[in-house]
Amino acid sequence: MRISGLISFIMFFSLHAQAALHTQEVTYEANGTELKGYLAYDNASKEKRPAVLVVHEWWGHNDYARERARRLAQLGYIALAVDMYGEGKQAAHPDDAQKFSSEIANNMELGIQRFKAAMDLIQKHRLAKADDIAAIGYCFGGAVVLQMAREGLPLDAVASFHGSLASKRPAQADAVQAKILVAHGGADPFVPAEHITGFIDEMNKAGADYQFNIYGGALHSFTNPAADEFGKRFELPLKYHKQADEDSWRAMKTFLREAFSD
Repeated sequence: MRISGLISFIMFFSLHAQAALHTQEVTYEANGTELKGYLAYDNASKEKRPAVLVVHEWWGHNDYARERARRLAQLGYIALAVDMYGEGKQAAHPDDAQKFSSEIANNMELGIQRFKAAMDLIQKHRLAKADDIAAIGYCFGGAVVLQMAREGLPLDAVASFHGSLASKRPAQADAVQAKILVAHGGADPFVPAEHITGFIDEMNKAGADYQFNIYGGALHSFTNPAADEFGKRFELPLKYHKQADEDSWRAMKTFLREAFSD
């Protein structure tokens, strides 16, 4: 019994030693503004692996974006939750969120600079495969990653979760390098039907490789368990949808795996 118990302990310890999730705060810079990110990866392996950027919702770089970065690290990627607002700013009220997000929406060159700064940071990491890089984004972040694909940035893939679809700078023919996945809530009132058809038409004209998944009954922010609280507090049509969250995450896992294997 003692030997058996010792063997069980050793097996338990070995299994947990194989996975060593490492996280750290990182700072980087774009055009004189300090940006505060969060890096996550499995430190048990020294092998290089694909990199994934995580772009936050309009609330800013918060714990939700970091949690998604950790989940990506558990899948074997090196992930960076980025800071698009600068100085780690977070919104406590929708008015602040609108102000912060509009700064980027109305100045896309600024957004591109900050996104590229994050790309540069993670591509230089010792564990990152510099040529294998993707980005995922939520709400505001979904719109950001779609725009980066439109701009022709050298990304393997982008995935947008309940992100805006319209753009003042639509994709040009043959400009999109990234494969695209869109996870959209079928009951999201922030994205009118004409934006969906407009996006599909835009991607077809651009010759983009894209997937568009609609989750019936899902409202805006359907992947975030805190959506219900935010919705009630600010009287906004936000609601977590467990099935849509889980189904869209599974779709993303397959999508990234296939994109990086090409």
